[in-house]
Amino acid sequence: MADWLICIDNMPRFQHTEYLWFLALVPALAGLFAYAIYRKKKAAKQLGDPVLVQLLSRNYNPRAYLAKFILIAVATGLFVVTIANLRSPVGSEKVSRSGIDVMIALDVSKSMLARDIKPTRLDRARQVLSRLVDRLTNDRVGIVVFAGKAYLQMPLTADHAAAKMYLSAASTESVPTQGTVIGSALKMCYSSFNTQEKKYKAIVLVSDGEDHDEEAVRLAKQMSQEGVVIYTVGIGSPQGVTLLDETTNQPKTDAQGNPVISRLNEEELRQIAQEANGQYILFQNTDAVVDVITKQLAGMDQRNVSDDSLINYKSWFQYFLLAILLLLLAESFIPENRRLKRATMKPLVTILFIFLGLQAGAQTNNEQENIKQGNDLYKKGDYDKASEKYKAVADKNPENATASFNNGNALYRSGKKEEALDAYDNSLKNLKTPAEKSNAYYNKGVVLQNDKKLEACIDAYKQSLKLDPTNEDARQNLQKALQQQKQEQKQKQDQQKKQQDQQKQDQKKDKQEQKPQEPRPQPSKISKKEAEEKLKALMQQEKNLQDKLHKVPATSINPEKDW
Repeated sequence: MADWLICIDNMPRFQHTEYLWFLALVPALAGLFAYAIYRKKKAAKQLGDPVLVQLLSRNYNPRAYLAKFILIAVATGLFVVTIANLRSPVGSEKVSRSGIDVMIALDVSKSMLARDIKPTRLDRARQVLSRLVDRLTNDRVGIVVFAGKAYLQMPLTADHAAAKMYLSAASTESVPTQGTVIGSALKMCYSSFNTQEKKYKAIVLVSDGEDHDEEAVRLAKQMSQEGVVIYTVGIGSPQGVTLLDETTNQPKTDAQGNPVISRLNEEELRQIAQEANGQYILFQNTDAVVDVITKQLAGMDQRNVSDDSLINYKSWFQYFLLAILLLLLAESFIPENRRLKRATMKPLVTILFIFLGLQAGAQTNNEQENIKQGNDLYKKGDYDKASEKYKAVADKNPENATASFNNGNALYRSGKKEEALDAYDNSLKNLKTPAEKSNAYYNKGVVLQNDKKLEACIDAYKQSLKLDPTNEDARQNLQKALQQQKQEQKQKQDQQKKQQDQQKQDQKKDKQEQKPQEPRPQPSKISKKEAEEKLKALMQQEKNLQDKLHKVPATSINPEKDW
């Protein structure tokens, strides 16, 4: 999640702009006034003698009639402005502070699982960065994770709780491609900064620097010319340690069968820091590393940062009510007849206007007080109670988009993702400006993305950018979501291909098992010598038989008689 804050400018604006259509009553009253004047003049002509008409209407005061109309018309316009609730963002929640932009680059390659730093290098790196975020109270923080590729995990934001959440979730599975491309990570960090500024930018790189990346040193030198300072933290041991396989817990080996040793590459990390006017720190103790980096960052030039988180509003309705009261009182004391006292119904009308205005003002004040209390609870981390305050306002006034929006934030922090989505949907029905709707769609996309609903979150980010094309957070998160969707589709295709290949193998095996076996000649069970002796015996028997045949005497054959 990059930014959960309401983005509203400092200019006063109306809470209920739909009521401004009632300002059309003012020209309508002007038309009625003109028509009344016309009817009076026409009636005077119909009476006949102008002298007699003037005598009969000598107590009538036309200027007083005009003045009374003007006062009533102005009061009507102010009443419309009152119920539309003109307000401006003010209060203690709007804070100006001095700070810088800090991008964190965390190495999540497999080598970070080495155990020369207990429990692992990656565990210690996350601990260092989490404590560092706690110390960067006035700075915006962004996160890039990298291995064989670099990914923007979180754009620059003042939401430090979200930064710690992303750091705790960082693992070697965050980047499927293995390696250590420090150069790509530095490029990604630089693209997240405001390129128009030549200072107020720092990168904290935590890695074992195992793979030598010559491009990283060159990029560090270029980025230093753009005002970027790079601090590197080497985590590991120079002598190295054997890497263990995650599944078997046995030492990994290379192609030649030799154990794989992972060593800290201090030289490269030191060169990167030197080229970018930073400092290299070897990890030995968590607090010591955090103290050094915090001190170095505090010594950099700071710029004023305006944070509009959870803005409260000051309403101006009471001033308009006071003006309406004065106008109606003035109108009631101006008689049209020079002799008659003011009409007895005028005070009743005045009281009615005041009562309606005060009732609307009291309701608005109560809503603002509940929202302010909810904001205070939200900042303290008591999200459940903050949600109760926001929900109380939203239940009484479903059109209060701020209450619904803030309730969505509190519900998400409480882990109630489905309810948070409903709250954002309710706020979208009543938000007026494209920028506010864009923020609501963006927050909705963040909830869906963290809930692994990529298709829905991509649609939400697209809606956000459609309403506000300048929403850079939505653009960056959309790119990340599209990459995740592409990876999931590829994994799904690979899985389907494996299943198809397995099915083909199973079918081939079944066919082989079903095919009838052809008879095979049985091998002879007698030896070669025995076979030769039997063959000789058969040949001798044949010879004896031939000899007997030659010894038999020949006999004459007489023909039978031919009868």
